[in-house]
Amino acid sequence: MNGAVSAGDSGAVSSGIIRGARQPRAYRIARIHLLGSMRATSYLGGDILPRGKKARALLACLCLAAGTEVPRVQLARLLWDQVHDELALGSLRRALHEVCSAMGPLAEELILPGRAAIRLNGGACWIDALALLESSSLDLAPFCSGQLLEDLDGAGASFDSWLARERNCFDQKTRGLPRPQAEPRWSDDSVYEPPRPPAQAARGPLPARNRLRVAVLPFEASGQGKGTERWEGLALSVSHDIAAALARFRWFDVVTPVAFDSGPLTNLAGADFLHRNDLDFAIDGTVGRHGQSIAIDIRLLNLTRPIQPVWSERFELQTSQLHRLNEIVTGRVVGSIDPVILFIEGQPNRREHYGATGLLLLALPLLHSMEREKFERAGELINQALLIDSRNAMARAWAALWRIAHVVQGWAHDAAASLVSAETLSLQAIEIDPDNAEALGIYAHICAWRKNFDTAVRHFDRALRLNPNLAFIWALSAGTYSYIGEPDLALQRLRRARDLAPAHPYWGFLEGMYVIAHTFKGDYERAVLVGRDIIDRNPYSLVAYKHLIAALGLLRRAEEASPYVAKLLSLEPSFTVEHFAKTYPFKRASDRRRYMRGLLLAGVPAR
Repeated sequence: MNGAVSAGDSGAVSSGIIRGARQPRAYRIARIHLLGSMRATSYLGGDILPRGKKARALLACLCLAAGTEVPRVQLARLLWDQVHDELALGSLRRALHEVCSAMGPLAEELILPGRAAIRLNGGACWIDALALLESSSLDLAPFCSGQLLEDLDGAGASFDSWLARERNCFDQKTRGLPRPQAEPRWSDDSVYEPPRPPAQAARGPLPARNRLRVAVLPFEASGQGKGTERWEGLALSVSHDIAAALARFRWFDVVTPVAFDSGPLTNLAGADFLHRNDLDFAIDGTVGRHGQSIAIDIRLLNLTRPIQPVWSERFELQTSQLHRLNEIVTGRVVGSIDPVILFIEGQPNRREHYGATGLLLLALPLLHSMEREKFERAGELINQALLIDSRNAMARAWAALWRIAHVVQGWAHDAAASLVSAETLSLQAIEIDPDNAEALGIYAHICAWRKNFDTAVRHFDRALRLNPNLAFIWALSAGTYSYIGEPDLALQRLRRARDLAPAHPYWGFLEGMYVIAHTFKGDYERAVLVGRDIIDRNPYSLVAYKHLIAALGLLRRAEEASPYVAKLLSLEPSFTVEHFAKTYPFKRASDRRRYMRGLLLAGVPAR
């Protein structure tokens, strides 16, 4: 393999790469509904609406201020008109604290409090009422129903008067838009029930959670008999490509094709499948020849009721036009799932180049196997992708991951040089595409192994802010949280990764994170159980061996550890306790000493 992905390569890391890169575009991190009952959710689906009525009224005032500062005295007098200004300002501070507490760590970006005034960062949130007033959002009108802040009446005399004026102004501005007006309903016993908002598109009952779950099944080659096989690879690639495009819409979860063993949509009809995967929508399709072109049939199914299609369509394209497919499809899919999402984020930009991307798709399963021969072949394919397209951010990001995996597996002749080279490649990927969440996550993982833990945590947060659908990055971040002594948070992140990819065939590459988290937590029995299971299914996972052996040593079960030590040393003959302690990314000295003791007790050579 040449130097493009050679583990021994090293290069100076340009400290100005990130500073000189194009700045990523701003992303909205909150979705706030003021029409009908007030709602507020984060981009991860968390409920960030405060419970108290005064706190909700305060947030509503800030939302309708459309990003401008609102004087504290004005807010205090509006919400607490029956008390002296000093007492009212004290109540305002408590309400503001409640708002910020409900928003959690997002509050620092959403709420900008000053000494004399408060402002909501309008660029970081999407607000339905304000979006409806924009001329570009007229198509949104059919999906916005209900009275402005209909559940906030009675928050105070001054506030009620202000709210009446705001409603009147809003009604005048939106007059003529095709907004549905829900009629009052009467139940069978003639008891009045309040109107309900209209159903969106073909949407069925909404789930209890705030994030929808969409599965993209592996597409099938249409037809039977001779010649069908040639379309199978293309069918799978098309389904992967559509899943990747959908995953860029951060407001719903995407379960990718790799989570499913086979593609027949009839498998979805079983209640057991729906229960285990908790899906709201599924996308399936077929790919085959139609005359002189490629015919692609795609369906979107609603799974929240007896399975039924929301839409289906046939696309006929030449091979050279495949790059246009998700430009056509994703807007239709997202618009059918939840039209509001299109107005929050818009259509994603497409940057893939099919030649290099196709090689990466071939490389990933080889890399994830962790077998040395297959792993080296993956490096060759990644290198070919770089030769085809040197500006492919994903190729550089995966080249970086290939190198650090060389270090983790103990295969690197010069671990320090390999880490520097990996960092260089990942920074170059970020320079090419600052919005590439995978590249940012891989860079964060490399930072952790270079023991730059604060940088690692910050970039993992940034990567998952850009795309919270990346199970792989959630799992990688779990390792870092173990290294810094936060194993409970690591296990939470692994649960999130599993939730996004419940049957991912490449979990052998990542499952070692479970053993790491349990061992760091001190739950050695659990670490042993999980570690044995992982090694039984993937005997090449050196990460699992090392932490399983340490756990057995700390349990004083050296005899049981002996065959695992022998196997580890056959796979990595140079492995010693001294080398492990020096290279492994421990933040706390106490964790390093504990691991060294466990490895020594299990019979690993000291040096």
